[in-house]
Amino acid sequence: MTATQSESAHAKINLYLHVTGRRADGYHLLDSVAVFAGAADVLDVEVAQARGGALGLRIDGMFGAGLCGDDATNLVIRAADALRTRAGAAADGLPSLDAVLHKDLPVASGIGGGSADAAAALRTVMRAWGMTVPRDELVRIATALGADVPVCLDQVPTRMSGIGEILRPAPALPQCGMMLVNCGMSVSTPAVFRARQGGFRPAPDLPARWETLSQMVGTLSELSNDLEDAACEVCPTIREVLSAMRAAPGCRFARMSGSGATCFALFDTPQAAEHARDVVERPGWWVWAGDLYRGGRAA
Repeated sequence: MTATQSESAHAKINLYLHVTGRRADGYHLLDSVAVFAGAADVLDVEVAQARGGALGLRIDGMFGAGLCGDDATNLVIRAADALRTRAGAAADGLPSLDAVLHKDLPVASGIGGGSADAAAALRTVMRAWGMTVPRDELVRIATALGADVPVCLDQVPTRMSGIGEILRPAPALPQCGMMLVNCGMSVSTPAVFRARQGGFRPAPDLPARWETLSQMVGTLSELSNDLEDAACEVCPTIREVLSAMRAAPGCRFARMSGSGATCFALFDTPQAAEHARDVVERPGWWVWAGDLYRGGRAA
């Protein structure tokens, strides 16, 4: 075995999410600014002596119970399979890999945990196999795995549009702290879209940068998460979470991320978010507080 290579798969947070349309194939078109929190899963990969490019996966961590590493639908396995398929006949000469996913982000919770895991697998497996994939091709591979996987490749603040595959730089962010809360209930994204009422909303004009948290909060207050009301119908506890976060000392803004059920709150500093954590915690809730993750570009 070689030394373990580790990749963090950070929680993706939608500061706002507008549903802007719907394609003929049923996929909804979105506009959103995604940022990444310090909270993360971790993927460890070791190169084995065997050849053939197989990936063996074991899952542990806070939310690893009930997840099976042998499940061919797992996004980490699918990411490795996609790269092995790309290698074609050369795949037989690739080293096999042993991976451990430390699953510490809630599952099906609106923060792109599975997508971040897939992106981490793409980064790690490419490195382990010495594989260079052109950027446009890598984005296509990521999109085939899931609409949120492309934005998770670099884990930097990004404006997303289309179904998630059109990526542009987001406004520069001010320094701030963040809290994440999940009520312990998984929310089905299709169920949220089925419950959604109303039409489509245009993509807003955004500044090149938010100089202060007050400026960013002012902009976000004029925007929305178009899935929040529907998610609250599917999972009413989300309303309780948002109420608790908004009542926390120092909270400047709170909203649901993605299709739920995880919600985020913004604070002036990471320390302010951590100070408010004890006030928000409830039995059965997952609560994280800290800094944003600024990330780095994938290959």
